[in-house]
Amino acid sequence: MKLLKILFLLLLGSTFLFSSVNRLKKVDIVKGELRLKFTGTCDKKQIKHFTLSKPYRRVFDLQNTRLSHNGIGKKFNTRVRIAQYKPNTVRIVIPHDKPYSCTPYKPLFTKTLYHIPLPKSSSVLPAKRYKKPKEKLKEKLKKRVKKVYTSRSHKYDLIVIDAGHGGHDSGAIGGGKREKDLVLQIAKRLEKQLKKRGYPVYMTRKKDRFLKLHQRTKIADKKNAVVFISIHANSVPKKKRHKIQGVETFFLQKTRDARSQRIAARENKSVLKGTNKLSRNVILDSVLSGPKIVQSNKLAIDVQRRIMTNLRSRYKGVRDGGVRHAPFWVLVGASRPSILVEVGYISHPKERKRLFTPRYQELIAKGIAEGVDNYLDNRKKEIDF
Repeated sequence: MKLLKILFLLLLGSTFLFSSVNRLKKVDIVKGELRLKFTGTCDKKQIKHFTLSKPYRRVFDLQNTRLSHNGIGKKFNTRVRIAQYKPNTVRIVIPHDKPYSCTPYKPLFTKTLYHIPLPKSSSVLPAKRYKKPKEKLKEKLKKRVKKVYTSRSHKYDLIVIDAGHGGHDSGAIGGGKREKDLVLQIAKRLEKQLKKRGYPVYMTRKKDRFLKLHQRTKIADKKNAVVFISIHANSVPKKKRHKIQGVETFFLQKTRDARSQRIAARENKSVLKGTNKLSRNVILDSVLSGPKIVQSNKLAIDVQRRIMTNLRSRYKGVRDGGVRHAPFWVLVGASRPSILVEVGYISHPKERKRLFTPRYQELIAKGIAEGVDNYLDNRKKEIDF
């Protein structure tokens, strides 16, 4: 009987011993680790470790454990959460933006400690010691430097804007609206957009006056412009006025395309008086072999893409006429990348109404400016400038 009583007492004592609740006494963050200290022996078998997704979290359930006091865990920011999850379970949650390698361990020669590695990129700090990272100040300074650089980086990149027609040359007319008025309005908006980006700008005309061909192109060379942009509006005969619409960007090149030839012929009409076909072809052939043509093509692509992106962000059904080439004489004399933008068809009733809307004009101007930006940035990379 005595032997049975002894065995019973031993069994009861061992049961009581193993079922006793451990207490989490202290939690600190040292050298990128979450260091736990218990009042009793830490049993790794009593710690369940798993992950949760969306968002990603590492979870540690300390079973048969209670918090020594409610203040544990409150000194940390939200990057580590510690709470009494169940009466005898303490839960630790470590959120992170992506999975990371984590191998918890018990340090050698200790019974009451347990260490959990934290993600290296985590900014887990005790709230009392937390200060705004100095990097924020550095970022602010970088932004300021970037802003100053942006405003000065185009200091010598002069852009010449040519508003087509003017004076006695009204250009295309549709619904009582004149091309010369429309393109001057857009040219002035483009001037503001480019100046906001730090570009010096020169306008071939700022009021209703006519300039001859050599005057327009000579300005670009005389001012040593990096880009020459001529702005026009398109038109078709009455039979097609309800069908044809859209934005097109041209660069100088001979073409067999009948549509491009027709557009060029209409735009050239007022500036080619007094010259014969032979002399025109001799001049044209002399400029078509230069590198300016390739660069003009690239500029046209960037400008056309940005115009369409801006217009379609606010208006439905804007037709993309694409990048085309044609022998526009206003582009012949400028020995630098040059394009002619046909901003739309003044003959098309719906498009004409949009073209004379300030918001629509602003989107066109913004698109051209962004296209110039893209082109010059890429150009500088090409020549390691």
